[in-house]
Amino acid sequence: MEKIILKIAEELNVKNTQVENAVKLIDEGNTIPFIARYRKEVTGGLSDEQLRVLGERLTYLRNLEQRKEEVIKSIEEQGKLTDEILQAIAVAQTLADVEDIYRPYKQKKKTRATVAKAKGLEPLAEIIIEQKETTPIEEIAKQYINIDKLSEEDKKNKDKVVATAEDAIQGALDIIAENISDNADYRKKIKKICYREGMLTTTAAKPDEKSNYEMYYDYSELVCRIPSHRILAINRGEKEEFLKVKLEKKEEKILFFIEKDLIKGETQFTGMLKDTILDSFKRLIEPSIDREIRSDLTEKAEEKAIKVFGKNAKQLLLGAPIKGKTVMGFDPAYRTGCKIAVIDETGKVLDYTTVYPTEPQNDTEGAKKELLKLINKDQIDMIAIGNGTASRESEMFVADMIKEAGREVQYVIVSEAGASVYSASKLATEEYPDINVSIRGAISIARRLQDPLAELVKIDPKAIGVGQYQHDVNQKKLSESLTGVVEDAVNAVGVDVNTATPSLLSYVSGINSSIAKNIVKYRDENGKLKNRKQLLKVPKLGKVAFEQCAGFLRIADGDNPLEVTAVHPESYEATEKLLDKIGFKKDDLRNKEKVNSLREHLKSVNIKEMAKELEIGEMTLTDIIEELSKPGRDPRDEMPKPILRQDVLKFEDLKEGMILTGTVRNVIDFGCFVDIGVKYDGLVHISEMSEKYIKNPSEVVSVGDIVKVKVIKIDTERHKVGLSMKV
Repeated sequence: MEKIILKIAEELNVKNTQVENAVKLIDEGNTIPFIARYRKEVTGGLSDEQLRVLGERLTYLRNLEQRKEEVIKSIEEQGKLTDEILQAIAVAQTLADVEDIYRPYKQKKKTRATVAKAKGLEPLAEIIIEQKETTPIEEIAKQYINIDKLSEEDKKNKDKVVATAEDAIQGALDIIAENISDNADYRKKIKKICYREGMLTTTAAKPDEKSNYEMYYDYSELVCRIPSHRILAINRGEKEEFLKVKLEKKEEKILFFIEKDLIKGETQFTGMLKDTILDSFKRLIEPSIDREIRSDLTEKAEEKAIKVFGKNAKQLLLGAPIKGKTVMGFDPAYRTGCKIAVIDETGKVLDYTTVYPTEPQNDTEGAKKELLKLINKDQIDMIAIGNGTASRESEMFVADMIKEAGREVQYVIVSEAGASVYSASKLATEEYPDINVSIRGAISIARRLQDPLAELVKIDPKAIGVGQYQHDVNQKKLSESLTGVVEDAVNAVGVDVNTATPSLLSYVSGINSSIAKNIVKYRDENGKLKNRKQLLKVPKLGKVAFEQCAGFLRIADGDNPLEVTAVHPESYEATEKLLDKIGFKKDDLRNKEKVNSLREHLKSVNIKEMAKELEIGEMTLTDIIEELSKPGRDPRDEMPKPILRQDVLKFEDLKEGMILTGTVRNVIDFGCFVDIGVKYDGLVHISEMSEKYIKNPSEVVSVGDIVKVKVIKIDTERHKVGLSMKV
């Protein structure tokens, strides 16, 4: 275990004690959000992201150690364990390295070599490998002919017969070929050569057919240089049978390396050993090394894609909410009509209808009349338009219609990714049993504007639609990663225990879906919770779960004003002492003027001395001061607000050199897509993101950022827009 801790500490560039303490907390069943927020003193302030990486590496390295023990045990049982093997296993860094060492000792299925061994040809293979014998090998091989010694029955089985000297020599060479293939040192060296100098080449499987993969119809790139998004694109093209993929390698260099190690000068065996090395490489080594390298490249590319997806999803989840507004959700469509739902500032559904302003009906007048009536009746402030099919036609209609409204109304384009998945889900049916499936999508779109986090947690994170190739990556790993991202986002914001849905509560540290349902049931039966302690009355929510979740659950207008903050119940006593020392009481948190005064007093607190006095950690005290300075603060309020529009820009209006303001919709390896208010998002290539060199687009932008861009390229035929942030 000590070795694992040292390794992780080195990788994360943190102290051994930080890792050791974090591992202990994880093993005790504490959640990552809880450790990151309330055990900073113990971990030395490791962030939720660092802790998640730590957790992943801990699992991998523990599995690695377990596999090492299994391999040692298996080789020992075969009576073949040596100090060299033990040493090689001890220094192996990856599961692949361990499997390479174990390869010669693995129980094999039937191969040419296992058949040759069964015929008793191993001693002949030894003679050839030693290359000392001067007697012609054909003479020696005659001793292994066994056809006269076999029963009539066995003679019919070619797996038992050695009929000629040539048969014996071939069998011995088959054994040598497999031994070469199983040699861990050779495999390691060959992989190194392939990674450094190998080329991944792609050609068209159907040269005359147009596809999204045309840039790869005649393409090659060094294995060590190829970026992750390209690997995933090539994999997809191969899967869809548009591409043929090959790993080109320095064959002469590889063969020379093995020959140099194996062949001892010029003897009668030299030619046959050279042929055997080539056979071993072509028939056994190359196919398996190709598989391993492709699998390794894919795994690393998937890891990168999952990280990108997670980062984007977190930004989307933490999008600034639009509070205190009545919103109309507008789910665009053609034939089936645009679905409309109106929700008040609390998210309650006030009205819903369907209008037909788009093709084929084109009933703009009827739709206008209907929606203007709703705008005046429900005092609508904003319209959230989904960005899917018929979005731009709907936007033009809305922009035109609100000019005639009797009050100021603005509209926003909202990502509708996953809205249809949610509409038909069991959860949506439970929430709106009497409302048609198609209308539920419009409700979701409206609520996404009001509170992105509360709405998006209802959707499978994979359906949020802000990644690259998310359907091509390992779905189990993607799911685990995104669950962690959602947990971190939910716990960073905090959850109002009296209004949260079970889906939102289930992401709170320490709360599973059954406890979440029990909280809502308890709330329905007993009315609003007045303090956090009441949570202990919720069935299945015991002391352990309470410790994990209490600080993340907020109670507005409850018995204790501290419970609108992230201050944990375990710190209430210290917090009240702190307030007392600077001349305040916790009830002052309800008074805006006193909070302003308190904020000023807190600025002058000497953290080091006060932490000693209160007998709490300096990091914990810093967090408490931050919470008291802004009680009830929503961290999302500091995020960029959505761009509110009142008029529409058409694709045809775009001109090169135009300066526009847009919203970053997606960040990928090679740049970002920006919504500039026309039907198609524009691409800012990584080379156009900054005057200085940047390695990764996420160094410059995040999903939801509002950015100024210049139009630098317009492809009218393909409806593509090239943008630059070098404005």
